[in-house]
Amino acid sequence: MTETNNVSSQFQDVSRRELRELVRNQLQSLLEQGDLQGAKAILEPVQPADIAEAIEGLPEAMQAIAFRLLSKSEAIEVYEYLDSSVQEALIVEFKSQDVLDIVDKMSPDDRARLFDELPAKFVTRLLEQLSPAERQATAQLLGYEAGTAGRIMTPELISLKENFTAAQALERIRRLANATETIYYLYVTDAARRLTGILSLRELVTAQPQQTIGEIMTREVVFVYTDTDQEEVARLIQRYDFLAVPVVDREQRLVGIITVDDVIDILEQETTEDIYALGGGVQSGGDNYFQTDLITVARKRVVWLFVLLLTNTVTGTIIRSEEEILQKVVTLAAFIPLLTGTGGNVGAQSSTVVIRGMNTDEIKALGPLQVIVREAIAGALLGTMLGSIATVWSYFLQGSWLVAIAVGMSLVAISILASVSGSALPFLFRLIGLDPALMSAPFITTAVDVLGVLIYFNLARAILRL
Repeated sequence: MTETNNVSSQFQDVSRRELRELVRNQLQSLLEQGDLQGAKAILEPVQPADIAEAIEGLPEAMQAIAFRLLSKSEAIEVYEYLDSSVQEALIVEFKSQDVLDIVDKMSPDDRARLFDELPAKFVTRLLEQLSPAERQATAQLLGYEAGTAGRIMTPELISLKENFTAAQALERIRRLANATETIYYLYVTDAARRLTGILSLRELVTAQPQQTIGEIMTREVVFVYTDTDQEEVARLIQRYDFLAVPVVDREQRLVGIITVDDVIDILEQETTEDIYALGGGVQSGGDNYFQTDLITVARKRVVWLFVLLLTNTVTGTIIRSEEEILQKVVTLAAFIPLLTGTGGNVGAQSSTVVIRGMNTDEIKALGPLQVIVREAIAGALLGTMLGSIATVWSYFLQGSWLVAIAVGMSLVAISILASVSGSALPFLFRLIGLDPALMSAPFITTAVDVLGVLIYFNLARAILRL
């Protein structure tokens, strides 16, 4: 007990980040020494989420050992915070009964998320061994399409009837509180389980004991359907600052709720995928990128790099076809990287703000055409400013105003082209059902490189009269 108190006092004055690092380092050191009692004492005062992160940072051989030091109730809570790859690895290490004890006690939505990551045969075997109630709840969630509200909801909730008194409702909450994910929002249903109202726990507690639920509930309920996209659910909860939102089927029957912690996970996942995609077509696949083996990483990244390789080949072919003008004015070649590089950056900026606006609905009121025109004007302004500087700089570098003017005018044209491409392509890809974040980057690079070089040489030919 004294050892545990010493550990607790040691953690009091450190930040959360330092705490997680301290726990991981000390846990690994104690496990390497074989001091299991000391390792167990280290984990006792630590929050489940921090324990999960500490276990994830351990060498793979130590993760199962550290996890087995936890009590059964704590292990269930910690397991839900672990990365899916670590969850899978631990399942392989556990005995069948250990796995079943953990999986059966998980909340249905977390269990469904785990089953999405496991091989089908393994999922079938686990489903057969779950208790009947948990098997039915999990099968219900797995029956909904991935990425929808039905797939991420939890059916664990408390429903009330309009004729309940406040006292009766509080008694029902006391009985069922441990079997539900949250009690802060209470949902009212009729005899057919159709959602008719909502009230908060605060409203219930402050009501008179004999008041009926029908008298104090709110009848205008914000809800989502089971087939609503998970991103739309996340935006709705974010917009209204909800702790949870009810999920109904097409007959308006209440089937579950989605809580804010699930929404945070969704937002993080979607943002991560978009950032990876904007970084040049890197597909995360929902896995932790830095825990994915390098062969898989290379396979995911090579596709778009191959596309860019072909693009550069086309650009090189165009440059070779202009060999005659390059032989007459060799200095033109020196400015090609400047033009294509600047155009690529301008296009990336436009596509980034447009894709982010799509995800947050900030550009919904403007419409595609207005957004594209706005970005084209922005591109023209950027091109004018950069082109003016590039014209003067080009003249000082090689001493010809004609070449300098060709470079400056090309930069203006390429900036407009890049802005239009960067803003228009995301709308086009979304229209045909493709991921704008994933598809835009390589195609913007292609458009800017190929068309930019063509614009440059044609303007140079016209200005220099070659």
